[in-house]
Amino acid sequence: MKVGLLTREYPPDVYGGAGVHVEFLARELRALTDLDVHCWGDGTADGVVRHGVWRALDGANDALRTFSVDLSMAAALAGRDLIHSHTWYASLAGHVGKLLHGIPHVMTSHSLEPLRPWKAEQLGGGYALSSWAERTAAESADAVIAVSGAMREDILACYPAVDPAKVHVVHNGIDTALYRPDPGTDVLERLGIDLERPYVLFVGRITRQKGLPHLLRAARKLDRDLQVVLCAGAPDTPGIDVEFRTLFEELSRTRAGVQWIPEMLPRPEVVQLLTHAAVFVCPSVYEPLGIVNLEAMACGTAVVASRVGGIPEVVSDGTTGLLVPYKESDPEGFEHDLGLLLNRLATDPRRAAAMGAAGRHRVLREFGWDAVARRTVEVYEEILHADR
Repeated sequence: MKVGLLTREYPPDVYGGAGVHVEFLARELRALTDLDVHCWGDGTADGVVRHGVWRALDGANDALRTFSVDLSMAAALAGRDLIHSHTWYASLAGHVGKLLHGIPHVMTSHSLEPLRPWKAEQLGGGYALSSWAERTAAESADAVIAVSGAMREDILACYPAVDPAKVHVVHNGIDTALYRPDPGTDVLERLGIDLERPYVLFVGRITRQKGLPHLLRAARKLDRDLQVVLCAGAPDTPGIDVEFRTLFEELSRTRAGVQWIPEMLPRPEVVQLLTHAAVFVCPSVYEPLGIVNLEAMACGTAVVASRVGGIPEVVSDGTTGLLVPYKESDPEGFEHDLGLLLNRLATDPRRAAAMGAAGRHRVLREFGWDAVARRTVEVYEEILHADR
């Protein structure tokens, strides 16, 4: 089976959960299929073909620039038996490739444009284009893979023209050999984190989706002995960047031990940060699954997260962490409850340790990438056999 896997992100250029998903899925699929990866960038090597933005579109809207990469990808799919695209950045390539080459298209939805209206702040009129591309691809795809049960429900609600029988749930996975507890402390010492004080950790992008402003306001009420470590970068827009910086500076003036790490750290360094955190916090306002929660759990760390999207399918409330209900109409209530539960768990090391151990056990049992790849290939085979 010859598969063309389409993605924006691929190592070494991975900045979000979708990129992590594709990186590890591709690794496992190579043992099960004849796989070519098509991604953004320059050059071709070892089954990875990188496609650049057309120079004629320098300075153009980002959605148009994305479409230029998509057309390049679609043209390169000759000889493949099946196309598998990830995110709207590659979905148009999957759709055009299906039409051009007459082969099935599988589309994995990691998020949905209609549920991310703040993207209009980043893309302007390009948001209408990204939404059109995603809807067109989803409605015409031979199969749509949702990364959680909640995501499946969202797909069918946003795109009622999609046949429910074509929407399959295949959860994200985690590499438990790479993400495992690291007893070392050299990274923490280099970063200036006080080893004598527990810390609450956030890892993610500076974007509306990830809820960082809510966390920074909630942190005003945290126990004074707790440190707050934010491993956060890649702001979506100048506006969210300014908002984050303002709230961060305000928090830093009122309490000690608030640290911002703006650069993207190598994975082993993130693993050490996750391992030693008293609690990992995920304050997202929208999250189809939340692969970063799996990463924290694999490192044996308890999680406090928003009860949104697919997060409850990963974080078992009261067993591997604590969940905070989120209502867009009541941000102050969410921030109050978030701070309350962070305090409750981060100041109770025995309970946090028990939840961390339970999280590691659950990840080992349910979220291996080998199982994710096998379930993905089953979707491929179902489509190909249906076409015969």
